[in-house]
Amino acid sequence: MTTIRAIVTDIEGTTSSISFVKDVLFPYARKRLPAFVETHADRPEVQHWLHEAAKEAGIIEATRQEIIELLLGWIDQDRKSTALKALQGMVWREGYEAGEYQAHVYPEVAARLHDWRADGLRLYVYSSGSVPAQRLFFRYSEAGDLTPLFAGYFDTETGPKRETASYARIAEAVGERPEHILFLSDIVEELDAARAAGLQTGWLVRPPQAMPAQPRHPVHAGFDTIRI
Repeated sequence: MTTIRAIVTDIEGTTSSISFVKDVLFPYARKRLPAFVETHADRPEVQHWLHEAAKEAGIIEATRQEIIELLLGWIDQDRKSTALKALQGMVWREGYEAGEYQAHVYPEVAARLHDWRADGLRLYVYSSGSVPAQRLFFRYSEAGDLTPLFAGYFDTETGPKRETASYARIAEAVGERPEHILFLSDIVEELDAARAAGLQTGWLVRPPQAMPAQPRHPVHAGFDTIRI
């Protein structure tokens, strides 16, 4: 097996439960987003992402309320919009900093991340959530501040997670040959794209999900079964 020098991990379903994102973060953002936009619309970074959302939707002119309704609809659709993810991240920051929730991580994840880092591996995150939201997630995790373990973060500004070119860009940014990078995810289409770019892959299939009969990638029930 080719030596692994860097690990890139997804979040939802991989390091952390999908239910935390779906049942805690998304409802929080949906409830707080309208007031956040109304009270922060004069901030340059908020203006930028509101403009990007309108451009993505093909809207030339819209009221603030129309943009808010557009964003709420995208939340309901779980749309992988970079603009939406950026705005959600700003809203989530307020919740994290107020102590309203902590990010879930599976029980073995923090220890394995610490072990891999101690072994000299460089660790990265690639998620559809914005980079600021990823940093918040791991800073305010149930296992404490995990951000010192990570060398970098990637989001959909790098490219869609199911496109091979995105993983080629990540390999270039990491500065390693693709075969020396291990990508971990619970989504097989993402793993297919990563493997097509030359990365090694690990498919997280956590209980109660059933192990696939004919897996296309090495399958793991958790981080403890991953051998580097």
